[in-house]
Amino acid sequence: MHAVITGATGFLGAFLLSELLDRGHSVTVLGRSSKEASLPDRLSGILGLTGADPGGRLSALDADFSKKRLGLAADAYKELCGSADVIIHCASDTSFAEKNRERVMESNVLNLSALLDFAADSEARNFVYISSAYACGVREGFCFEVPVAQESFTNVYEESKALAESTVTRKCGDCGIRLTVLRPSIVYGHSQTGKALKFNALYYAVKSLMYVRDIFIKDIERGGKKSAGRGFYQKADGGLYMPLGFYLPGEGTVNLIPVDYFAQTALNIIECPASEGIYHITSGSPPDMDTLIGYSERFLKIRGVSALREKKPVLNPAEELFDRLMEPYRPYLSDKRLFDRSRTDAIPKNNPAPELTYEVFSRCMSFAEANDWGKLSGFPK
Repeated sequence: MHAVITGATGFLGAFLLSELLDRGHSVTVLGRSSKEASLPDRLSGILGLTGADPGGRLSALDADFSKKRLGLAADAYKELCGSADVIIHCASDTSFAEKNRERVMESNVLNLSALLDFAADSEARNFVYISSAYACGVREGFCFEVPVAQESFTNVYEESKALAESTVTRKCGDCGIRLTVLRPSIVYGHSQTGKALKFNALYYAVKSLMYVRDIFIKDIERGGKKSAGRGFYQKADGGLYMPLGFYLPGEGTVNLIPVDYFAQTALNIIECPASEGIYHITSGSPPDMDTLIGYSERFLKIRGVSALREKKPVLNPAEELFDRLMEPYRPYLSDKRLFDRSRTDAIPKNNPAPELTYEVFSRCMSFAEANDWGKLSGFPK
């Protein structure tokens, strides 16, 4: 199979690219060079991290999704159209911020036009769109593997994914292109190696706790001006007790899957000849916040963190800071959405998502910490 993929320099796309290569497929990446590195050099750095061997089966084209023919020369475009078996659109702007609405909508919805024209012009037998389980919008209870019928969303990212699904469904239907929509939930690092390319979502919460912890450890070392009289103290083992309660609107879970499970399941679906339709790539047994708090406290050597069901009238300094940092992610930390997996579970070779144990959590967070949360020079961007 010759796959044409976008977003291969992003987190999900990088591991999907590696899984394609590991299974012997040939791949053309459509992407952009950065100011620091060419697209082939960016891909080389990513494959160095994931460990995949391209084996002469990887090519790259600098493309512009806002332009006709993807910004490619006529001959290159014609050749690409004739060689593609499957097109996988993984590129996405994942910002939640309302201030970035115009950029997110342009990237995730408006820029689909040229790519979908390419799908119509090509000989590809399948168009695969990487959406999000949260495209279902604001709701409680079961979300089924069906088209979105919701008009209320937690943020602009969810909204853009729902609109994009509608756009690709309409275009593929008009052109007779088989469409596969994959809806992953929140993705963290590789369950066996801990490797990751981006450190947001689950990582952001742990990094935020670490940031708050370090502020108060330094404060205590300098005399404890911020900590005095607020119950903060350093324990005999060097850990920190910091009373930090943060508000969550009710009971719920955090639906998390490792990136290796995402990539393997995605390819199992793509390789299945009858894989047209919508598929949830989600966890059937997501952890609750009490579990994740326990993991975080153990990893960071802290105590005193708790999820509150009622808002506190007065917050201490640690609570004020953490509350600000976590505001964009709050809806996902006590989520009442449950994801039907009937179609995904019917695909041959598919297994349930592995449980997020403390060992896996620690492995992933240790990798992030060792790489300074992606800030080290030379770390793939």
